[in-house]
Amino acid sequence: MLQGPIAALLPLEIALVRDRLPVADARRAIARLVGALTLGAMAGGVVMGLVDSAFGNLRLTLLVPAALAVICVPVSFVAVPESRERAGGRVDWAGVMLLGGAMVALLGGVSGAEGGSWGSVRVLGPVALGLVLLAVWVLVELRASEPLVDVRALAARTTAPFYCAAFLFGVLYFGSQAPNSTFYAADPGATGYGFGLSALSISLVLLPGAVGSVVGSLATAAVARRFGYRPTLMAAFGLVALTFLQFAFLHEEIWQMAAGSAFTGLGIGLALGAMPTVIVEASDPSRTGIAAALYNNVKTLGGAVAGGVFAALLGAFLSPSTGEPGEGGYTALWLAASAAAVIALVATAFSRRREA
Repeated sequence: MLQGPIAALLPLEIALVRDRLPVADARRAIARLVGALTLGAMAGGVVMGLVDSAFGNLRLTLLVPAALAVICVPVSFVAVPESRERAGGRVDWAGVMLLGGAMVALLGGVSGAEGGSWGSVRVLGPVALGLVLLAVWVLVELRASEPLVDVRALAARTTAPFYCAAFLFGVLYFGSQAPNSTFYAADPGATGYGFGLSALSISLVLLPGAVGSVVGSLATAAVARRFGYRPTLMAAFGLVALTFLQFAFLHEEIWQMAAGSAFTGLGIGLALGAMPTVIVEASDPSRTGIAAALYNNVKTLGGAVAGGVFAALLGAFLSPSTGEPGEGGYTALWLAASAAAVIALVATAFSRRREA
């Protein structure tokens, strides 16, 4: 709960940037914001790995991001300018409560499937409740004079494909992080796969992917200026699909995984930099923050769904001798992530968004 406001960080930054800069400059600024966020994640992984390796104390390790968050508070007050224009109207509290309740129910239900029990009451009950709340929320938003989310615009052909792609991106982006780390940490002598790496070693092996993400996100504006945002997104998803396919068939050597991670990171960085731009530019300027926040929520929902689906995949390949997931489970997971990237590519290809 305390970390919840972090989800609003990037949407608020994008809203401020779009409020104060012309289109071309805003596009470059959004790419830099995503690049800075990715760079921070990369540095944080390495620093926290070093702290954990040096002191072996979880509390001390978790104090590192806590201290950095505290430093951000005065910086935000002093250095970040306020919006020049503010939209009028009132907060759609009914929409807020219904959407919040639906998201909590859906995420709670999906998280209950991590043991592979998709047909259990603890999964189906919350998911059914979430779908009902979501349906009621849609009806309320359609009738509201000042809705929290413009549902008609959300379902329009100009935006719906990108939200679909964002959901699928969340599936492969968030859903693959923990399994990849457990694959690196697995003892090859006991499981027949993996590399038996420590937390610090895993962060270092993942470094090429993080560097690729930073490079991709920072290069988004330049690439999209030359080829367009839709082709850039399509290329990003295509690259990610190919690299996950490589993971599925070439993962015996650590250099294969590191090289694949670098290209996966490049594709992910391009997607991270391009998707917020195409979504917010399709929305009303006064609702940029809401559009970006909805993109974040859709992406997070994809990650939550992936948590249950990927856990079920790994659980279907448990080794009877060790009780650990078999190598086939990771292969199936990487193939599923590759398929999600392909579907996201197709959704982007069928979009009808007009380039600005």
